[in-house]
Amino acid sequence: MRRFLPSVLFLCMPSLAWGGDVPTAEIVDVRRIWDKAQHNAFTDLIRYRGRWYCGFREGESHVSLDGSLRLIASDDGETWESVALLTSATTDLRDTKLCVTADGRLMMTAASAIRGEDIFRHQTLAWFSSYGETWTQPVEIGDPDIWLWRVTWHKRKAYGFGYGTLEDNRSIRLYTSTTGEKFDTLVENAFDDGYPNETAMVFMPDDTCYCLLRRDEEKDTAQLGIATPPYTDWNWRELGVNIGGPNMIRLPDGRLIAAVRLYRRARTSLCYLDVEAGTLTEFLKFPSGGDTSYAGMAWHDGLLWVSYYSTHEAPENSKASIYLARVRFD
Repeated sequence: MRRFLPSVLFLCMPSLAWGGDVPTAEIVDVRRIWDKAQHNAFTDLIRYRGRWYCGFREGESHVSLDGSLRLIASDDGETWESVALLTSATTDLRDTKLCVTADGRLMMTAASAIRGEDIFRHQTLAWFSSYGETWTQPVEIGDPDIWLWRVTWHKRKAYGFGYGTLEDNRSIRLYTSTTGEKFDTLVENAFDDGYPNETAMVFMPDDTCYCLLRRDEEKDTAQLGIATPPYTDWNWRELGVNIGGPNMIRLPDGRLIAAVRLYRRARTSLCYLDVEAGTLTEFLKFPSGGDTSYAGMAWHDGLLWVSYYSTHEAPENSKASIYLARVRFD
């Protein structure tokens, strides 16, 4: 299932992704929208039923035993209120992701990090809501110790890569679902070179899927994956950039934009993914620094709305806050 794609073959493959210039963009505005906890981090953003929803983790630090999931909402993106807080007495809830199911429900996923002598250390959970305030009980999705990182819907099916969290299962597994409540394995091992983990997927109008993949440890550069239906055969290309917290969106003109953490002067930035050239190029840096990343993105009214977290305003005590930026493109 795993294959490295030579440049010549890659350039010949059909694609509806824009192959033009790196975008020109400017930040319209950026504001801090939440800072109630000591560490507010790992965001996602969605527009649902005419309202904005931003989900993230609250805790004492980047890794702590007290992680809970906060969901805030806004009508205009300026005034925000808390509408839900999901907690666990025994586990650390981490990395909120938001999407809309095929039947129109708001779906939230996150990982439950188990501390102690349990059989497994991570289990992905899903909650569902019709209006973003009242949520179902959590449902376990995926497999123990395979962190189903992000769920993306395409033609009434959900897809998501999970990555192994133990020393002996360093690979990514592709799952699929029709309900969002039960996921089946589509590809057991889609990639296992280095330590592959966090992913972002975009489906194109011709059904081609692109995946931006983070790697760590010795082989720590990002990979670009490409597959066509039924998404069981993946080809991978080296991007040569070290990234964290990837997210990706397709602009109305077809260009693929990624929001990532970049290193050497840590920052959260937008990058242009040129799938034909196999390059990831930074073009816009957000006010950010230190502990920062994990952006949510949504296109609305001709602007890209981006949520992210950062410690740049309080580096002395590592207090992380949630920010919302709006970006205008050329």
